[in-house]
Amino acid sequence: MKKAAIIMGSDSDLPALQGAIDTLKALEIPFAVRVISAHRTPEAAAQFARSAKDEGYGVIIAAAGKAAHLAGAMAANTILPVVGIPMKSSTLDGLDALLSTVQMPSGMPVATVAIDGAANAALLAAQIIALSDEALSARLAAYRAAQTAKVLEKDARISAEYSHL
Repeated sequence: MKKAAIIMGSDSDLPALQGAIDTLKALEIPFAVRVISAHRTPEAAAQFARSAKDEGYGVIIAAAGKAAHLAGAMAANTILPVVGIPMKSSTLDGLDALLSTVQMPSGMPVATVAIDGAANAALLAAQIIALSDEALSARLAAYRAAQTAKVLEKDARISAEYSHL
């Protein structure tokens, strides 16, 4: 199975990335978590991205706030799919990071999830890896079925308690 990489620009992003870590664990996807800055360690960022495919990664999740160039720096140096997570910051509440992440130039695609959307980034990464892994595809289907069951259960409970027809 291909691995996923979770790369963050700063260790202050780690708490917001717990959803991605938990989701990848639940789906039994091997992953690495790294702190690599597009601005403070540009050589390390480029080297990681360039070697990721040979190291067995199938997708890179890149989380950064403010100028949020990390996902673009990863995409510029690999042909692997890159999923960007714009991180909320105190400055512009994450809008700056969202715009930086989503506005990649032609030829450098970055799939972008919601601000602080770590769990969805992991799910998208899982879907990408599952294209060539039937066992993971089955785990994703079971994950979706469990989500559906939870919503239906909540609907039945709320409907029974609050509906007056």
